[in-house]
Amino acid sequence: MNKTLSVVIPVFNEKDTILKILERVEKVSLSGLEKEIIIVDDCSTDGTVEILRNLSNVRSTGRLKIFFQESNQGKGAALRRGFRETSGDYIIVQDADLEYDPREYPLLLCPLTEGRADVVYGSRFTGNQPRRVLFFWHYVGNKLLTLLSNMLTDLNLTDMETCYKAFTKEALAKVQDKLVSNRFGFEPEVTARMAQSRLRIFEVGISYNGRTYAEGKKINWKDGISAVWVIIKSNLFS
Repeated sequence: MNKTLSVVIPVFNEKDTILKILERVEKVSLSGLEKEIIIVDDCSTDGTVEILRNLSNVRSTGRLKIFFQESNQGKGAALRRGFRETSGDYIIVQDADLEYDPREYPLLLCPLTEGRADVVYGSRFTGNQPRRVLFFWHYVGNKLLTLLSNMLTDLNLTDMETCYKAFTKEALAKVQDKLVSNRFGFEPEVTARMAQSRLRIFEVGISYNGRTYAEGKKINWKDGISAVWVIIKSNLFS
């Protein structure tokens, strides 16, 4: 019997990309794995909700599940909702933009399916995959947040803030009830919980097609400051 991969996609104001990323996820062929796709809309206001409601009416199948938050709560809250709906043996987080390439799922899944890892991070800063050149200060901020996280978790990650995180269902179950961050603090919080649970964490190099703010990028310096607090709180005070 084939195992299942659950792809969890949090969405907020992505009317121009949501159908494209869904098509790309559905096209990915994974040997020995079925796919279920779980989309959680975080109260979008740009027409994404209407697109997803229409899609839900047309595609009411068990392999595509669409949920709607009653109010805008943030990426972390949308992911927690999506995690509760998963039934797969493996779980991957997929942003609704086009920055990350679903064709690289096999890279992320390999250490999991071979039984060598419990968690796999897709690093934008290691390996030989192509990446778009953008935003020097975002890069610096990312490296500083990763460094601070590593200092407190005793890990040696190169890209703690990456979207691409894959888990076994057993690994996710160990930390799921401890996650409380609503916004982009999810990334350092889940990293802290994984480290505290002594899970086997691997990194693989991935490609990255970052976008500009004009193209829809949402994370900003305020989220960076918030992430510092989440790193400290998650590692030292809880």
